[in-house]
Amino acid sequence: MPSGSNTAEDQHMADAAMEHPPAPEPYIDLADQRIRVLPGSTETAASFEFEGEDHTLGNALRYIIMKNPDVEFCGYSIPHPSEAKMNIRIQTYENTTAFDALEKGLDDLMDLCDVVVDKFAAAKSAIKPPH
Repeated sequence: MPSGSNTAEDQHMADAAMEHPPAPEPYIDLADQRIRVLPGSTETAASFEFEGEDHTLGNALRYIIMKNPDVEFCGYSIPHPSEAKMNIRIQTYENTTAFDALEKGLDDLMDLCDVVVDKFAAAKSAIKPPH
């Protein structure tokens, strides 16, 4: 069983890690929303991490993105319940990119929300208050 003290090899690995710090991860800044492209992504298959989001956005966005006929697969997950992060995976056919599918999905979801707000406001104004 290891004793817990650092060996010369352990120290060498720690020194090597300090010499080559990890590259900064790319962020797409959409207003106040922080979206990060996860490692291993390609043009037609990408995973994105949304900070500060949960099942509310994940399920709605997955549903809207799957309506796009150029999308082969879309799924989301919450990596850990104590972290406010939501990951979404998008795989597309060759005629579009995962990035375009995400942008279209976000636009379509915003349009859908606008329609819901308009219909709700119209229905609310149609209700007559009791006398």
